[in-house]
Amino acid sequence: MRSKSSIKFFTILLFGVVISMFLLPFIYTISPYDLNPDAILLPPSLEHIFGTDRLGRDIFARILIGGQTSLIIGFLSALIASFVGLIIGITAGYFRGKVDASITIIIDLFLTFPTFFLLLALVSYMSASIFVLIVVISVTGWMGMARLIRSESFAITNKPFIKILNLAKVSKIKIILKYYAPLLAPILLISFTFGVGGAILAESGLSFLGLGINPPQMSWGSLLSSGKEVMDIAPWVSFFPGLMIFIVTFCLIQISDYLQEKTK
Repeated sequence: MRSKSSIKFFTILLFGVVISMFLLPFIYTISPYDLNPDAILLPPSLEHIFGTDRLGRDIFARILIGGQTSLIIGFLSALIASFVGLIIGITAGYFRGKVDASITIIIDLFLTFPTFFLLLALVSYMSASIFVLIVVISVTGWMGMARLIRSESFAITNKPFIKILNLAKVSKIKIILKYYAPLLAPILLISFTFGVGGAILAESGLSFLGLGINPPQMSWGSLLSSGKEVMDIAPWVSFFPGLMIFIVTFCLIQISDYLQEKTK
């Protein structure tokens, strides 16, 4: 059982990282794009907090800008996937019958393919951008949420007050929005927090393989990939982007597990 103090720490750390990515670029004014041939692969110092890369660019400045990209992709794709899963899951659980059978077949078809390989297949046929990655990660990330919501919706549908509302011919949309949505909100929140971490890792994996964000745009995954060729002589180039990915995903997992424990 996770203590409230530890979850509070992880929550504050997560919000601190997210806010820093968007506010610090206004304070830390070193350009993430400027090349400096006199400052190639410098280790961390007071002048360059996280060191420099192979082209003399400041890694800390690049992590701030790359973090914005990774977080935007992570949060938006998880938000879209969660709501798609919510709508599909409620539809299957409420209407049941042929509707549920059809939706279950569609979910099973998507789950037949390993998610990451499905991501690779989709991205390989289109030029990657923030918008494309959000759409692709959303398309491949809604199935788990849909299955969870579907099973919970079945239980809600069997409750006596739902049967009474149906007999009273209350609007189906009103029943879903007023009665299903509030009861399913905790599951939606848990799924969303898990989804953000998974989306950030998915984007990082694609960018690491060269199928994600293209220069001059950057993300934590692309920054991590850029340092793999100099890992033996300049480990800080990959270490700090990897550290940011670890911190954010670890905090999200801890928060998700805590929320899951509280809903039991």
